[in-house]
Amino acid sequence: MSERARRPGPTVRTRVHELTADGERRHEDRLATEEPLEIRLAWPGAAARRVWVTMRTPGHDFELAAGWLLHEGLVRPGDVHEVAYCTDTDLAPEQEFNVVTVTLDGPPARDPGHRHTGLSAGSSACGVCGKDSVASALDVPRGEPWTGELPGAPVVRRLPELLRERQTVFSRTGGVHAAGLFTAAGEPLVVREDVGRHNAVDKVSGARMLAGAAPAEACLVVSGRAGFELVQKAISAGVGSLVAVGAPTSLSVRLAEGAGLVLYGFTSPQRCVRYT
Repeated sequence: MSERARRPGPTVRTRVHELTADGERRHEDRLATEEPLEIRLAWPGAAARRVWVTMRTPGHDFELAAGWLLHEGLVRPGDVHEVAYCTDTDLAPEQEFNVVTVTLDGPPARDPGHRHTGLSAGSSACGVCGKDSVASALDVPRGEPWTGELPGAPVVRRLPELLRERQTVFSRTGGVHAAGLFTAAGEPLVVREDVGRHNAVDKVSGARMLAGAAPAEACLVVSGRAGFELVQKAISAGVGSLVAVGAPTSLSVRLAEGAGLVLYGFTSPQRCVRYT
């Protein structure tokens, strides 16, 4: 690995011109970092192959890779043998911390060949890019249904504020989403940030899985809307409820209803709307 390689951070400095009614001011600002991450999958008897490329905010890359594989139904908790940055000699210095290989103890839980081709890629805005049909997008792997306690309405209304208190990168840049796993009493278990809302959820589940803990809990909280891809990931992880600051979509409500996931939107200290 090149000695010049530097692990990218979650923010970068920049100089800006701030224009207001009172005039112009030049000062330093912070931007959320956005760089590609290539995820490769390997297992005994199979060489590492590329299964996904996504734009992400660097940090917690191993968790992102593990969580994405879990949500796609390619691995189960306990399947992962090792996660490491790729050390191929043909990688350019700027690629050295942008390629992660996940090695399994055995074959993946489902075939990665058709649905996850070597050319699959996604932007930071979409969690289901690369799937080549409506049927494959709706083929949602499902974790064990949550049977524990769920948060009541007073706790639900507090959750976005509890999440916001832990959004350190957002406080510095205003440019990232967040996701957090909470108990029914509102206790935060893990909070992650990323320029991609789906990546933030992947990081949350990956953090739990790599720590040897279950990705399922009472509540997953997200800082934006409740789109289909976030409901999909919540169901895959086996969480009991999904709380969003913004609105759900028709498909996300339909999917949540069919899976028994409790879905909240428009959540604030004053109100929340339950859809399922």
